[in-house]
Amino acid sequence: MTELLSGAATDGASAVPAHAPLAVKRLHPQAILPRRAYQGDAGLDLHATEAVTLEPGARASVGTGIAVAIPEGQGGLVLPRSGLAARSGIALVNAPGLIDAGYRGEIRVLLLNTDRETPCEIAVGDRIAQLVLVKLELPATVEVDELPASERGEGGFGSSGS
Repeated sequence: MTELLSGAATDGASAVPAHAPLAVKRLHPQAILPRRAYQGDAGLDLHATEAVTLEPGARASVGTGIAVAIPEGQGGLVLPRSGLAARSGIALVNAPGLIDAGYRGEIRVLLLNTDRETPCEIAVGDRIAQLVLVKLELPATVEVDELPASERGEGGFGSSGS
């Protein structure tokens, strides 16, 4: 396991195998390690380690009590839970939140209560978001005088007519 996480590669191949385990460190005694609700789910559920009351329109940074080691060449996306959004109007302020491979601090989730009338209670252990790992393309940037032409060109919001 240590060899997988240290990036040691013996054959010159990628330092992190395609299915390397996600290293998770528990920072809080009540932290629940990320897990899938169902086999094959894309997202790992993230759980609150703090009880919070979100008044209508309020936002809060809620701790998960865990830190992770995202493998090099990947990023962690913190995404909303559709059930929490449908039931309580809870959204993520910065969805998706991005966890870089080098970050080792606590994962915190920025929750927003979009309901205009009803407060939302978040209890310790509640599922508040999900973590999805994605492979990244990391190209070098090159300054150019002109960009290649495209059908869309500079058309922005609403440019497709919809």
